[in-house]
Amino acid sequence: MIGDAMKGAAIVTAAEMRTAEQALFASGIAEYDVMVRAGRAIASIIWRVGAQRDVLVLCGPGNNGGDGYVIARVLRDYGVPVRVAALALPVTPSAQQAFAEWGGPVEEFMAAFPATQIVDALFGTGLTRGLDAAVSGQLSALAQQASYVYAVDLPSGISTDDGAVLSPVPHYSLCLSVGAWKRAHMLRPAISHWDDALCLDIGVDGQAAKLRHLERPVLSAPADDAHKYRRGLVAVVAGSMAGAAALAAQAAARGGAGYVRLLGAQAIVETPHAIVRASLRNEEKLSDDRISALLIGPGLGRSDMARERLRAGLATPYAKVLDADALWLLAEEERALPFATANILTPHEGEFARLFPDIDGPGGEMTVIDRALAASSRCGAVVVLKGPTTVIAAPDGRARVAERASSWLSTAGTGDVLAGLCAARLAVTHDPFTTACEAVWLHADAARRAGPAFIADDLLCTIAPSIESCL
Repeated sequence: MIGDAMKGAAIVTAAEMRTAEQALFASGIAEYDVMVRAGRAIASIIWRVGAQRDVLVLCGPGNNGGDGYVIARVLRDYGVPVRVAALALPVTPSAQQAFAEWGGPVEEFMAAFPATQIVDALFGTGLTRGLDAAVSGQLSALAQQASYVYAVDLPSGISTDDGAVLSPVPHYSLCLSVGAWKRAHMLRPAISHWDDALCLDIGVDGQAAKLRHLERPVLSAPADDAHKYRRGLVAVVAGSMAGAAALAAQAAARGGAGYVRLLGAQAIVETPHAIVRASLRNEEKLSDDRISALLIGPGLGRSDMARERLRAGLATPYAKVLDADALWLLAEEERALPFATANILTPHEGEFARLFPDIDGPGGEMTVIDRALAASSRCGAVVVLKGPTTVIAAPDGRARVAERASSWLSTAGTGDVLAGLCAARLAVTHDPFTTACEAVWLHADAARRAGPAFIADDLLCTIAPSIESCL
């Protein structure tokens, strides 16, 4: 779980963070003053969490270690029993100044004994190789014996840009990112190594960053003069598994659309009376120029009839969301992506691999962020790459990374609900990227409100309170 501090903030690579810091220093703020800002902010969090419990700060030779010396000094000023253990003497000017201002005893890292609270300030952003086995073993031993373990910026042993584990990493209570989120804060396997994370503001300007953490959207109630068509007509094309399309249609109706039309669903599928049912034999139902968004894919099937329905839908001029079987069928087309005139694609990992087989998959060098961006750039649509880490990518290079959602979403039909929310929000906003961001956030929040062991239908009941929280 990511803390509320700086949600929506920039997510940067190690190189981007260095550039941002240099811009801050060029504005006239001394590097050491920025280090003091960071150390004080982190010490304040540790004080709030651990109060007077004893602390051992583990310092490395670089600026991450310098942060550690500042943290130790500030905690000492708070009256906290604090010790420092160093892996090596500081080598940067700012770290050397922090070391001098600490002025207290410094233990040798390998000989340090445990404490109730451990602060890992050995290495932070920019680590490119794993720790020596002896150092990694000592860090793990100290962490295992502590009640609270904090990482300054990133746990030592984590790669900044891809979240890879370079050497054995213990489990942390709290990861305290400095200045901006790093990519590793969003990516697996890194995020499995801490319980919570916070991003602390030190004055770094991240407003221009195209990659950001997904934040709570700001929604608006319908205008005073709104009517069902002005709020947006969503058409959902059903197929052989009409229950999935019905579920998506209900999500669309609850997601803000003014009118939802379910096309081609079997008569035995139950839907609320507010959802209009129509046969696809009536071609006028798919050629209604009042349609604001068309959803194709949930329960569509993979038959010849499904292919014809997909082709008919793609030939229309409406804004489109493609999900599930529509994506599977597109992957079979010889000219798949040029044929897909969609605004939003919502693939899970398997569908993504079929659509973009040459874009590096799990186990490859590309992160889920880079893969989503590459796919969006290629196809010209917003891509919502669903999974443990969900990424929303736009063709212009913007992307949002969603917070870890409830693992109970791993049940049939939840993707249909998300697709319905995408269609509803597209009918309202007419902006595919904004739409996808709103839908993903609402979907995760609805799951949180539903609690454990829900089924997809249960999410329909928690969409309204999720929307209310954004008004």
